[in-house]
Amino acid sequence: MGHPVERASGTGAAPDLPPGQRLQRGWPVTHYGPVPKFRPERWDFRVFGATADGEKRSWTHEEFTALPYATVVADLHCVTKFSMLGAEWGGVPARAILDLVPPAPEVTHVMVWAEYGFSANLRLADFADERAIFAIHKDGELLTAEHGFPARLVVPHLYAWKGPKWVRGVEYMTADRRGFWEQRGYHNVGDPWKEQRYSYQEEPGDGPEL
Repeated sequence: MGHPVERASGTGAAPDLPPGQRLQRGWPVTHYGPVPKFRPERWDFRVFGATADGEKRSWTHEEFTALPYATVVADLHCVTKFSMLGAEWGGVPARAILDLVPPAPEVTHVMVWAEYGFSANLRLADFADERAIFAIHKDGELLTAEHGFPARLVVPHLYAWKGPKWVRGVEYMTADRRGFWEQRGYHNVGDPWKEQRYSYQEEPGDGPEL
C-alpha cells in the first residue's frame, strides 16, 4: 500500500534477546480483566491534558483509521519473559498524534488510557520514539479482540505492558504519574535491555514515589 516500513530491534538488526527473555513462537494472550466489546458507534480516541492550545481533540473510529498510517517491524518483549521477534505492526504512529495535537512545551510525560480505566505512563521521549505506534494490524491482519483491537500501543524499546491494548486516548502531563501496573509494583520506566521489571529496582529519578 506504499506505507513506510521501519525496522526496529533492541540493539540493531540482530535478533538479540534482552536479558532474562526467551524466544516465543506464536503470540500468547496476556491481559488483566475481560476483553471489551467493540462498539464502533461509541468508540473514540481522545487527546487531552496539557495541549499546546489548551483544547481537547477526539476522533471517531472511522476518523482515527484515516489518520497517517505507517508500518514498523519490531520486537515485543513481555515482562513475563517471552519475546516475539520481527512482527510487522501497522497503524497510526504516536508521532502523528503529537503532530496533530502538539503538547505544551512543559509536557514531560503522557498517560495512555485504555478501556476500563487502564493506563500506562510514558516519558514523552519514549512516546515520541519513531517506532512507537498505535497498531491496528499485525503482519497485515487486523488485530484480534484478544490482542487489542481496535488499537493497541506498541513501544518496541520498552516492556509490552507500556503499550496498552484497547487504547482510547492520550493525556499530556507536565509531571510524571504512575499508571495501572506502575502503581502495583512494576518499574516506572520498563526498559527490557536494563531488565527494569519491578519498582524495587528503581533508582532516583526513575519515577515518582509509590
